Amino acid sequence: MIMGSVLVKCAATDLAIQWVGWALASAFKTEKFYDFAGSGTFILLAHLSRIWGGNGHFRQNVQTGLVTAWGLRLGTFLFLRILKEGQDRRFNNVRDSPGTFFVYWSMQALWVFITLLPTLILNSERRDEPLGPRDYIGWGIWGLGFATEAIADQQKWNFRNDPDNAGRFIHHGLWAYSRHPNYLGEILQWSGLFLSASSVMRGPQYLSALSPLFVWFLLRHVSGIPILEKQAMKKWGSDIAFQNYIKNTPLLWPFPKFKGE
Repeated sequence: MIMGSVLVKCAATDLAIQWVGWALASAFKTEKFYDFAGSGTFILLAHLSRIWGGNGHFRQNVQTGLVTAWGLRLGTFLFLRILKEGQDRRFNNVRDSPGTFFVYWSMQALWVFITLLPTLILNSERRDEPLGPRDYIGWGIWGLGFATEAIADQQKWNFRNDPDNAGRFIHHGLWAYSRHPNYLGEILQWSGLFLSASSVMRGPQYLSALSPLFVWFLLRHVSGIPILEKQAMKKWGSDIAFQNYIKNTPLLWPFPKFKGE
């Protein structure tokens, strides 16, 4: 009963935030706080679910702290980036259409809830279990993912801010091993958080494994990689060096057998 109540309240809070965000964004015709609102909602719901769950076990506190660290870093990075660039190309045909903009904000609500589901389940679970291998491995995977995403983002930020790199594509650092190492880091983080949260799961709660699978599917097939790959091919497709980069660098996973993924 408590878990169901917490999940319903989190879902309602999530929708309310995104729809208020949509109203403001539509009024000002801007997407500048879209990503910041999304990451902020993650942080808020993680803490609210822990408070509403009424327990505060150590595993719950760690999980909430890791979500907070992820949200603060990524949200700040994306907000600073859009302030510098002035706009997000994803919204070029969207910001002037309130109806389409509403769909984008509503999809963000869905993304937040599904991705955060293992954490919401964990934080509303009264039952606790001693820390075990799944916790330590999960937290380790999260740490690897956090470092990978943060380093990849900073490397690309530095590359794009160097005037000498104007019109060029990044292919050094982590980007020499994966064409999208930041997305790899994102997938690893949510996979690690699910693994740790699963330590107290039972029965249908394991269906929250949908979280990392949803993140992978979204980035691999919907809003991330397909868009960037298309833009890159349009810009550098005739460049021999870029053709070699595409041929020799895995799309996501830095292992030869995963080149197609």
